[in-house]
Amino acid sequence: MLEAIFGNRTAAWVLLFLQCYGEGHALRIAKTFGFGLNMTQRQLKRLEEEGVLVSRLVGNIRLFAFNDRNPTVRNLRELLEAELKLLPAAQVQQYFRQRQRPRQSGKVLINHG
Repeated sequence: MLEAIFGNRTAAWVLLFLQCYGEGHALRIAKTFGFGLNMTQRQLKRLEEEGVLVSRLVGNIRLFAFNDRNPTVRNLRELLEAELKLLPAAQVQQYFRQRQRPRQSGKVLINHG
C-alpha cells in the first residue's frame, strides 16, 4: 500500500527504514534493500526538499532522519509504524533487525545453533 501512496517502492522502503532505525545514510539504506545508490539518494534528497526529512553531516557521511518539526511527519510516522507491524515476519527479520553498532571488542561470540 505504501508504494501507491508514495509513488514508488524506494520511497516507501526508505521511510520504513528510517522509522525503524531512526536515521540512516544512503549507502546503508541502498544495500539493505538492494536498491541503486543513485535512486536512494534521489529519494532522500526529494524527501528532504519537501520537509519530510532533515540531514546532517557526520564526518563525510550525510545522515537522514525525520523532520519532527513538521507536524505532518508525526502522522506519517504513525502510519509507518502501523505498516511495520503488518509486514511479514521474514521481511522484518531480513530488513529491520540489523545490528546498529559494532560488537564490543573482546566480547565472546555465542553460537545458538
